[in-house]
Amino acid sequence: MTQVLVNFNTWLESVGILGGIIRFVIAALWAVLAVTVVFRIERYFFSKRLKSNNKIQVRFVENILRIVIIIVAVFWVFNNSGTTDNFGKVLFQGTAIVGAVVGLAAQSVISDLCCGIMISVCKPFDIGDRIELESGIVGIVKDITIRHVVLQSIGTTDIIIPNSVINSMAVTNMSHGTSTSIMSVYMKFNIAYGSDVELAMELIKKAVLDSTFTIPAHPGGTGIDYSPVYFIEYADSSLVLATTVYYLPEVITGEVRSDINLRINRAFKENGIEIPYNYMNVVMRDS
Repeated sequence: MTQVLVNFNTWLESVGILGGIIRFVIAALWAVLAVTVVFRIERYFFSKRLKSNNKIQVRFVENILRIVIIIVAVFWVFNNSGTTDNFGKVLFQGTAIVGAVVGLAAQSVISDLCCGIMISVCKPFDIGDRIELESGIVGIVKDITIRHVVLQSIGTTDIIIPNSVINSMAVTNMSHGTSTSIMSVYMKFNIAYGSDVELAMELIKKAVLDSTFTIPAHPGGTGIDYSPVYFIEYADSSLVLATTVYYLPEVITGEVRSDINLRINRAFKENGIEIPYNYMNVVMRDS
């Protein structure tokens, strides 16, 4: 077997450039096979770790480790294919130019990487949390990579947001510090000045209680079962009422909002409570 390998290497050296190409292809195939095996082992190990409370940290470390494995495999291929010398000469001859180009091109990558590290360490949210961004985007945190956070929206839609962007936004975490068996959403309702505030608060409370999607905040019966309705603000053209609605994780937030809004809209119409809207008075002057 050893003699066969020696003869094969001798033949590769004798055919010149073709031999280098063949050696490079063989090394690349071995690297792909090794990386595939290592990825399977790594996935098995990290899948168990994902059951812990630090899911977002585990996913981020896993993605960084995969990048390191790929980089090591690439350098191994160059080192074992006999192309290291030529590759090194080209690389170092253009160090200044390559460094400048890579530095400019990698600014956003480095920013996303650093912000990803901050997110995974500080944990403003975790995998599976339902969050709302300052921009109004709502979704469930599905994954985090070295470049972006993946949010699962309605249906099969995924929203990809760079780490640097999401790290600079205000994030409302609807699952932060709560039991994973209960979700919640904060809802506000506007009524016109002159409306019966107490009646409107009772109608909102009844709509939440009657909804098929809502559940008590404390199913065991301790504490407040349903969040009370609050009169929170005098706005420019309306009075603002608000409450927190609780529901199960498998229920889509949009379904909860839609059901509550439909019930409240119907109840307000039936009881003569006006929902204000912006309008303009136009005064025509006779010349």
